[in-house]
Amino acid sequence: MSDLPQTMFAVLQKYEGYSGKAEGPAIADASEYLEAAEIPVPTPGPGQVLLKLRVASVNPSDLHFIKGEYGQPRIKGNPAGFEGCGDIVATGAGAEKLMGQRVSFAVALGCSGAWADYAITDAMNCIPLRPDVSDDDGAAQIVNPLTAMAMVDIAQQDGDAFVVSAATSQLGKLMVSLGKDLGLKPIALVRREDAVGPLKEMGAAEVLVTTDPDVVKKFAAVSADLKPRVFLDAVSDQMSEQLFAAMPNRARWISYGKLSNELPKLTQMGQLIFQSKKIEGFWLTSWMRSTPPADQMRVIGEVQARFADGRWKTDVSAHLPLRDVVSGLAEALKKTDGKVMITP
Repeated sequence: MSDLPQTMFAVLQKYEGYSGKAEGPAIADASEYLEAAEIPVPTPGPGQVLLKLRVASVNPSDLHFIKGEYGQPRIKGNPAGFEGCGDIVATGAGAEKLMGQRVSFAVALGCSGAWADYAITDAMNCIPLRPDVSDDDGAAQIVNPLTAMAMVDIAQQDGDAFVVSAATSQLGKLMVSLGKDLGLKPIALVRREDAVGPLKEMGAAEVLVTTDPDVVKKFAAVSADLKPRVFLDAVSDQMSEQLFAAMPNRARWISYGKLSNELPKLTQMGQLIFQSKKIEGFWLTSWMRSTPPADQMRVIGEVQARFADGRWKTDVSAHLPLRDVVSGLAEALKKTDGKVMITP
């Protein structure tokens, strides 16, 4: 690492551990949770790699994490950021074969995060990128696309219809389009009426607006017709519970996010007993740990092919310079029609 700089610019977490709160991913001022600093460039250990950042993505999980609301604890003084695209410029023992490659990467637990000039992660958390996959798509190649592939795979094992909340999100759109390609019938839930048409064009069999006062009644009619048994939910609020209660026997409510700060109450406990309904969670990290490597590689290959040939694309709302993250992230996140990308 003698030819690398000694220090780097990084966006650091200001707090340790968990906050004990559940306010949701919205932030009014990133400086409440983050601070900028010049710190030493980290050194990769055995099985690890050092990446020079090209682009890092901003996901709801990142926002939950910096607020202390995620399923793993913050490390005070550690760079934030879970996912990105970068070039491997140094390796630890056992990871030498990745040297020099442009990769999509997810930051392993406890490693130096993606919102910095350089990041460290385990070599197994890196995916070499095809030359026809852009840096923006590479920076959003793991968290959302792999989650979409894994969850739609779960959905298609239990019928041809499934429900997707927050369907205008990047992940929601990926799941809707994938469902269409697989001959399934995605039922999309959105908050805005103007999202109905685009999602129908994308492949949604039905699109329901959750702010409609009659949405539960309308959903019950759709549910009776299409009989969806899997609800892929990023919102996880009381409306989610009401919609789940309107689903048929053996329905599964799979929560993979908490965009709402409302804590739902279970009003139909008997359905869990007499209708064999289930409430469960999905975390991509657990999926990657439990899925055989050959199956993972098949899914990764399909993801890259979809981005390379244009079936999938990353909608980017803003490119935010790394040095402007603390001051500008909250404002950048106000644009809801795409993903914020951080660039060096």
